[in-house]
Amino acid sequence: MVQSFKVAVEKDYLVFAAAHFIVGQGVCEPLHGHNYRVHVELEGALDEVGYVYDFGPLKRMTKRLVDELDHRVMLPLRNPMLQVSVEGEEVRVAHQDKRYLFPRADVVLLDLPNTTAEHLARRFLERLKEELAGQRGLTELTVEVEESFGQSGSCRETLRR
Repeated sequence: MVQSFKVAVEKDYLVFAAAHFIVGQGVCEPLHGHNYRVHVELEGALDEVGYVYDFGPLKRMTKRLVDELDHRVMLPLRNPMLQVSVEGEEVRVAHQDKRYLFPRADVVLLDLPNTTAEHLARRFLERLKEELAGQRGLTELTVEVEESFGQSGSCRETLRR
């Protein structure tokens, strides 16, 4: 019999409120916000204690990453339909005839093509993967980002064995 083990964290403090808009195929959504919720799952072998991974460090890692986006405007840097520039303490954004001007302190610039739940999930996954590098026995990492109740995107990756 093959057994598989998984731990998951989804706490009421693993949330962030952020503004964004999606740009693609001739459409630019109005600027709006969500109260996002992050759910993380790790699969793997049990260690000598009986853990796949200790909940405490996993929650702290995730919380640190969530806090980076909380109460910010999220702007993607790799969207060819957006022009984003930082000028001193301001961030200027243009899409066709729309123009935005934000205080730099209120913006988080993301190396993403768009700020969809799926791309945000991949960003969390990549960042968590960096922090988990070198941990033995982990086989899969999944991150789900819920942007509103019943509506989420996720990213899953098989880790090196």
